[in-house]
Amino acid sequence: MISALTLAVIGIGILAGVLGAILGLGGGVIVVPALEFVLPYFGREISISQAVAVSQIGVLAVGLSGAASYLQQGLVRARTGYLLSPYTIAGGAAGSFLGLVLPARAVATVFACLLLYSAYNLLRGLRRVEVERQPSRLVPPAMTFAGIMSGLLGIGGGTVQVPVLNLLAGVPIRQAIATSTFIMGLTAVGNALVYQAGGLLDVRLAAGIALGVLIGARAGAGLQSRIPAAQLKLFFSLLLIFTAVQLLWKYWGNG
Repeated sequence: MISALTLAVIGIGILAGVLGAILGLGGGVIVVPALEFVLPYFGREISISQAVAVSQIGVLAVGLSGAASYLQQGLVRARTGYLLSPYTIAGGAAGSFLGLVLPARAVATVFACLLLYSAYNLLRGLRRVEVERQPSRLVPPAMTFAGIMSGLLGIGGGTVQVPVLNLLAGVPIRQAIATSTFIMGLTAVGNALVYQAGGLLDVRLAAGIALGVLIGARAGAGLQSRIPAAQLKLFFSLLLIFTAVQLLWKYWGNG
């Protein structure tokens, strides 16, 4: 019989997969804080570093499932993805090593700041670039930074990758989301290996998250063109702001 804890973990994965695939975010912005806040209600404590490690498997699942659907729709810029993925993979490895040594309060603070930045981007709305143009020279370092954030915080890096692909590389927004999803799957493999080597990866939790994400990401990729973007972004932005405040209160509220 499946336990309530397992069902909760799978549910977190489904939500992360749907929203992650629709917005190209990888789902880590849902998985990491959700594991920290939900698991204690089931008698299971988890540190933010362990949650980040588990999230890497969720990001990998989003990348595999979401990218497969986007490839079928012809939205993935595969050549762009292959050219830029070495930067995110190298950054991801560096960020993962940082995640093993930095204190939980520091990681939580950086994560909360990134959540607020993501909420700001969603509320403001990404400037849609539909005309092809020459990529900026800032694309490689920006993608490396996205990889570092991916490894350190357990996110897919889409909060950085999508704006970079859209605004700096001149990729149309839907293709930017699809290509970001493709890249994050490649990046998450290396990140997960680093956390596994560091002894922080809980395989059972990761399996539940991965199962839920595989279900949710497949559905999310198919729903992206049907859901009113404005309503979804508003809801997601409010969720990000609430989560960031909760994280900051947990690690800073008591001094």
